Amino acid sequence: MSKKQMILEAATKLFAKKDFREASMTELSVAAGVAESTIFYHFKTKETLFLAVLENTRIGIIEKFNSYMEGKTFENGLTAVEGIVAFYLYAGETCEDWFLLLNRNYPYRLALENSECLRHLEAIFNNHIDTFEQAIRKGQSDGSVGRMSPRNTAIILFALTDSIVRCKNHNMFEVGALYNDLINTCRRMLKPDK
Repeated sequence: MSKKQMILEAATKLFAKKDFREASMTELSVAAGVAESTIFYHFKTKETLFLAVLENTRIGIIEKFNSYMEGKTFENGLTAVEGIVAFYLYAGETCEDWFLLLNRNYPYRLALENSECLRHLEAIFNNHIDTFEQAIRKGQSDGSVGRMSPRNTAIILFALTDSIVRCKNHNMFEVGALYNDLINTCRRMLKPDK
């Protein structure tokens, strides 16, 4: 693994666990096993490093979700939504640092003034919401999902699922205990009109 990649991986873990402003380059240098000067050789500023971490997070999350959806055959749109929810919970656990990073306040503050940061965040969230929306539209076509705004419903499903991952990642409760209730809530919410 290259030094640049080692720095990015260590920075992802550091920024996931600590607020950007609290995370020091000394801590990062120790965690990455490189000199501080090496960090600044590859990334001119701490903010540049953060944006590179966010870009890696965006690429990784989108690839993971797209890989999951590629070649998946679902019985109908409702089972596709259920599969996406289950995969989102799985990804939140197996890629915890990415999700913790996205749970921090700093990326959203930075996005107010930095268009690159905003683009990364929008790409991540739009990818998730688009995936839910496609499943909802499929469900409306096959009759497994009722008539509702696909985009708004996708946003609600995303927010619901993401908030459970956030609570799990902050050790609020165990996701496994809520899984069946979450799926049943989604089913009731998406129930076709009679």
